[in-house]
Amino acid sequence: MFNYLEPPNAFYEFERIYSAQQWQKKQHWITDYLREYQPDIIGFQEVFSTESLQKLVLAQGYDYFAVIDQPHVIDDFIYQRPVVAIASRYPIVDIKAVKSNTELAQALGLANDFSFSRKVVRATITVPHLGNCDCYVVHFKSKRSMIELDQQRQSLSAEQTIIESLKAQVAGSWGSTIQRGSEATLLMIEMIERREATGNPMILMGDFNNTLTDGVLNHLLTNTLRFVSHTDRDAYLAKYCLNDAWNLFKVALANEIIDGDEASEANRGKEISRTPTHYFGGSSSVLDYILLSCEFDASYHDSLYQVSAYDTYDRHLINPIFERDGESTDHGIVSVTLTLRS
Repeated sequence: MFNYLEPPNAFYEFERIYSAQQWQKKQHWITDYLREYQPDIIGFQEVFSTESLQKLVLAQGYDYFAVIDQPHVIDDFIYQRPVVAIASRYPIVDIKAVKSNTELAQALGLANDFSFSRKVVRATITVPHLGNCDCYVVHFKSKRSMIELDQQRQSLSAEQTIIESLKAQVAGSWGSTIQRGSEATLLMIEMIERREATGNPMILMGDFNNTLTDGVLNHLLTNTLRFVSHTDRDAYLAKYCLNDAWNLFKVALANEIIDGDEASEANRGKEISRTPTHYFGGSSSVLDYILLSCEFDASYHDSLYQVSAYDTYDRHLINPIFERDGESTDHGIVSVTLTLRS
C-alpha cells in the first residue's frame, strides 16, 4: 500500500501528509486495481488507516476484512509501524495474530522477548470446494540496517564518519537479516503445528523483503528430509510443505494441465521468465510471493485446485503515468488464479 494513511495524519515525519488530491488519487488507484483484477482474497502491507481501507474494500464487494494490530501513533498525528490486513469475498471465520514459540526462539539464541517486526495475521477463510483455509499475510523485516549512525556526533573526522557508517551498515544489515530469517522460521514452525492440528490448507502471501533463493528464506520451501525413508517422506512430507505459486504455474504449463488454455499451447516448450516485483536503482528482484500447500499442486494426487494463471501487476513501475500512478505503490502486485482440477 506504500504508506496508506488518511490525511491530515502524517507518516513517519510531521510534514509527510497527503493532500486531499493525493489521497483521492491513491484511493482511486487501489479501487481501479480491485475492479480490474477482482481478487477473491487479497493481502495488504503498509496499512496505517485500517478503518479507511475496510470502507474502501467493502464498497468493492469485500464483506470480510481482518486486521490484528494497530500502527503506533506519536504526537497525536504522526504514524509509525504500519500493519498488515486481509480482505475476502468469502467468510472469514477466525482471525489470529501468529505468535512465535518462545522456547524455540530461545533455543535459536534469540532474545527472550523476540517478536515479529510486524504482526502476522492468520485468517481462516471458508473457500468453495475446499472448506476452511488458513491464509497468512506477512511483511517480513526489511533489509534496512537496524543500526543508525548518530548524526549528532559532529566531532568525527570524514574518515571516522565513513568507518562508523560502514560498521553500522555491516552490523545493522546482518541484524535485519537475522530478524527476517528468524521471522520466517518461527512462522513456518507455527504453520506446521497449525496444519497438524487442523489439516487446513495453507496460503502464505506478502512482502518477504528477500528473494526465496538466497538462503535466508529458502527453508520456507523445504521439501526434503535427511535420514527419513522415501516411503514415509512421500506419504507425509508434502502435506506440511509450501510451494512457490510461480513454480506450480510453470509445472502446469509444462505438463499442459491447463485444459483449453491457448496460452498454454503458445508457451509450450518455451522458457517463461518471472517478472520482478521491486526495482532499486538499476537492479530488480522478486520480493513478493504467494506460497501454497499441496491442495493447490496439480502434481499432488489429492489436490483439488491448480495454479492456472500467475500475474505481476507492474505497469505503475515500468511505465508510470503520473495522473494515474502518482500515488500508487513501490511494489508489483502478485496474483494467482486457482481453478478446480477437472
